[in-house]
Amino acid sequence: MPGSGPSGFGFDSGLEIKTRSVEQTLLPLVSQITTLINHKDNTKKSDKTLQAIQRVGQAVNLAVGRFVKVGEAIANENWDLKEEITIACIEAKQAGETIAALTDVSTPHHLESGGQITIFTDKTGVIKAARLLLSSVTKVLLLADRVVIKQIITSRNKVLATMERLEKVNSFQEFVQIFSQFGNEMVEFAHLTGDRQNDLKDEKKKAKMAAARAVLEKCTMMLLTASKTCLRHPNCESAHKNKEGVFDRMKVALDKVIEIVTDCKPNGETDVAAISIFTGIKEFKMNIEALRENLYFQSKENLSATLEAVLERTEDFTDSAYTSHEHRERILDLAAHARAELQQLASVWMHAQSKRTKSIAEELELSILKISHGLNELKKELHSTATQLAADLLKYHADHVVLKALKLTGVEGNLERLAEYACKFSEQKEQLVETCRLLRHVSGTEPLEITCVHAEETFQVTGQQIISAAETLTLHPSSKIAKENLDVFCEAWESQISDMSTLLREINDVFEGKRGEKYGYLSLPKPLKNNGNLKSLKPEKSDSEEKAKIAKLGLKLGLLTSDANCEIEKWENQENEIVRYGRNMSKMAYSVYLFTRGEGPLKTSQDLIHQLEVFAEEGLKVASSAQAFSKQLKDDDKLMLLLEINKLIPLCHQLQTITKTPVQNQGLLKVDKCITKTRSMMAILVQLLSLCFKLLKKLII
Repeated sequence: MPGSGPSGFGFDSGLEIKTRSVEQTLLPLVSQITTLINHKDNTKKSDKTLQAIQRVGQAVNLAVGRFVKVGEAIANENWDLKEEITIACIEAKQAGETIAALTDVSTPHHLESGGQITIFTDKTGVIKAARLLLSSVTKVLLLADRVVIKQIITSRNKVLATMERLEKVNSFQEFVQIFSQFGNEMVEFAHLTGDRQNDLKDEKKKAKMAAARAVLEKCTMMLLTASKTCLRHPNCESAHKNKEGVFDRMKVALDKVIEIVTDCKPNGETDVAAISIFTGIKEFKMNIEALRENLYFQSKENLSATLEAVLERTEDFTDSAYTSHEHRERILDLAAHARAELQQLASVWMHAQSKRTKSIAEELELSILKISHGLNELKKELHSTATQLAADLLKYHADHVVLKALKLTGVEGNLERLAEYACKFSEQKEQLVETCRLLRHVSGTEPLEITCVHAEETFQVTGQQIISAAETLTLHPSSKIAKENLDVFCEAWESQISDMSTLLREINDVFEGKRGEKYGYLSLPKPLKNNGNLKSLKPEKSDSEEKAKIAKLGLKLGLLTSDANCEIEKWENQENEIVRYGRNMSKMAYSVYLFTRGEGPLKTSQDLIHQLEVFAEEGLKVASSAQAFSKQLKDDDKLMLLLEINKLIPLCHQLQTITKTPVQNQGLLKVDKCITKTRSMMAILVQLLSLCFKLLKKLII
């Protein structure tokens, strides 16, 4: 995995990965030692056993040595924790050496004579050393975790500070410079939080982190176009509203990440989100089933209150304007039936407390089964209501008619029609928001509940931003940047509709018992969502780290295309050959970025390879055009430009070679190499465009 960024930022996130790797090596070995020292004293000590003991002891000591080196590296780069980490490393080293010494049975004849203290004569010593080893390793890991948290907080603060500068910027040139810095900081933050997300054991936290990171990735592109629109139309109120919405959402997402990694909310707040209906039903059923073992487990009043809280939430369904009459009546009937069954259960329960007989116990069991069955029927009805509504909505809005009409209205500059379609779009947005709210109730797992909340918030916020972006375009119908801005928000909307379709499928799978508790979360980043299309290049063995790496490369590539577009925007002559070919490269690189997210026009690996063949050709055209331009320059300037050109040409040839080289079961590796080379070419292109623009201005002056 790539490191976290500049070395001055703190210890490299790769150290965290090394620490985990060594930890995974140590724990099984310590387990083996535990097994060996638990052998019976009268067991015959064969040569094979003795050699096995010695190998385990040596392996533990070597693993401890590697672990200590990593710990010392962390300590040297984090002075505030150096003393604590160093002490823990010394303890670990001592424990490893003790285990190695006690398992050294290379001279077995000494065992009987008592001339050597070994595992056979000092089991207590080995046990103490193993415990000390585990304790010290745990200390180092906990301290390293504090370093990672500090690293993420520092990175977040850097991003926030740069965002504040971006909010206040007044010139386009200054914006380009600051946004370039912002892009690098966001890549660094994405790396750190991505590694953290992979390390999280709590599925709920992992889903929350995925949702927050999804917001930040999508909003980065929105921030670029929304800010550019504001700079182009500084007196446009809707443009400023649109931009402020992006900044506000990113700040909330950044705060959410810090809440997750520090496990605490600002100002001591607590999470007061109401539990879903399915979760409430699950808890209620556990309570009534506990009566089988303990009739005094809780009071009748508590059970009634728990059920009422669950049934009260069904009003989200019955009060919804989008719930059909049939579903509404059925839900109300099942809710009334559940209340009646609880009354019957309470009567039998009270009777059972005063008189314990076999017949009463059987009657209690029957009452429990009846109310459980009734609640299962209620779950089925709620699930059917929510999923049917969602499926109908997705089918109805699949062609994005209203969205397309808004775009067309903006280009036409028709304010009257804008008001009409904005109203229709708002209705569509509210319907999707309410549907997500209902889906959350029936999602079945906490991670999917969080994904539903994320979808609800995304539709709510993005819907409002689309309307403000459309208003800006309608007021400035000839503005290319206003049109680009609306397109970016519309793409985000369409992407969320697509995610909702996948979310619906996963909710159905959970309800039907087809899936377990763990999911590939729908929130971005989504590494190679279309990796099912890599059939022609699919490796025999899945490589999750490689996919994660490709997703990170894609994020960097997306930001580089933004940098390239900013440089292109500076040129007055948009038909200049360098600009034209550079724009083509930027568009193709953006398609590659979308591919890493499972979106865009590139559907298979072969599509990607073909695109990059053309991309390499366009790179050579840029180089050729820049060479022609260099002939107009003075010697020093010419040399400077030729140096940049000579960086691009070899990369183009290398990419051509990679795309044409056949592979055997190395699909992800080839994709990785191609995208890495593409990223390098885009970085050179940004520099080349900037340099050519400066030299052209200098030439004109």
